[in-house]
Amino acid sequence: MVGMPPAAEPQGRLVLVRHGETEWSRTGRHTGRTDVPLTPAGERDARRLRARLDEFDLAVVRSSPLVRARRTAELAGFDPVADDDLVEWDYGAHEGRTTAQIREELGDPGWRVIADGVVPGETPGETIEEVAARTSRVLERVAGPLETRDVALFAHGHLLRVLAATYLRREPRFAAHLLLDAGGLCVLEHEHGVPAIRSWNDTGR
Repeated sequence: MVGMPPAAEPQGRLVLVRHGETEWSRTGRHTGRTDVPLTPAGERDARRLRARLDEFDLAVVRSSPLVRARRTAELAGFDPVADDDLVEWDYGAHEGRTTAQIREELGDPGWRVIADGVVPGETPGETIEEVAARTSRVLERVAGPLETRDVALFAHGHLLRVLAATYLRREPRFAAHLLLDAGGLCVLEHEHGVPAIRSWNDTGR
């Protein structure tokens, strides 16, 4: 409407933290709902996050309820709010398998989870659109605090990549362009009303 002032730009930063190393992440196995603990190296890197997160004015810290994400947050010095929408992609029949194994099983040498999706197994699996819908709900929950302060989300590789694509107003498969290592820290914010990446996949190494 003519004469209406523009909406206030969010001042807070959205901090995304992928959990520390697990045995499955170290060996490239798709780890969705399986509750795999951190390795000693993963715990070490989680403790190092504490100093790196000191610069943020965190109003809210949320975490996937799975132990690898929750423990990362705790070792970084936080008592996070559990958020079921931050759990990792349900990989269905591909749970626990590497990309090479899945390609061999499917007879498809070009299979990629973000592009091609999953099939049902012991769990029903999810489409990438269903994952994106969960990330949209998370972003809605933290929109209020982000107006003035920072928010941290501790979660999982594919989930956070899709969440970042959603934040950036891209379609979910844009996540394929956003690599994120175990223990990686990312900062998203707004500039002149445009959602943007301040830093991505900072492992502190």
